[in-house]
Amino acid sequence: MRKNFIIAGLLLASAALLGACGGNDHNAGDVTFAQQMIPHHSQALDMAKLVPSRSTNPKVLDLAKRIETAQDPEIRQMQGWLGTWGASMNHESMPGMMSGDDLKELEAAKGAQFDKLWLDMMVQHHQGAVDMARTELTQGGNADAKALARKIIDAQQAEITEMQGLRTQS
Repeated sequence: MRKNFIIAGLLLASAALLGACGGNDHNAGDVTFAQQMIPHHSQALDMAKLVPSRSTNPKVLDLAKRIETAQDPEIRQMQGWLGTWGASMNHESMPGMMSGDDLKELEAAKGAQFDKLWLDMMVQHHQGAVDMARTELTQGGNADAKALARKIIDAQQAEITEMQGLRTQS
């Protein structure tokens, strides 16, 4: 009887320990979300880094800096997940990405023309990220990935509204 009680206690403790590790549970939706959002965020960083040398608009400069500050740590977080999950990067196309020609046009612009082009492209880019994050909420299984998706939706939807306001001012 005592032996059965000890075994039952060990099984219960093991189950509790394994349940605590459940935060690493993930599915194909989570992997796809990270695989797509990393290069998507990377392109947003590249676009944001163009702003200081091409714009004099303090609001655009501030927004670009905030985009860099927010998205760089998110990239590192998602890279960590892929490593933990044993998944590699998959470079498929995703919504909102700028083409090489789009980026060349952006790099060639200066001043108010740059600001308008950058805001137009970044709105489209952010909308792509919001769409991917919404897909994560419906198809993902990892609580941390879903929390990041919610954070991305909230932040980028607010930035879309801000950029749309800036576009009407320029």
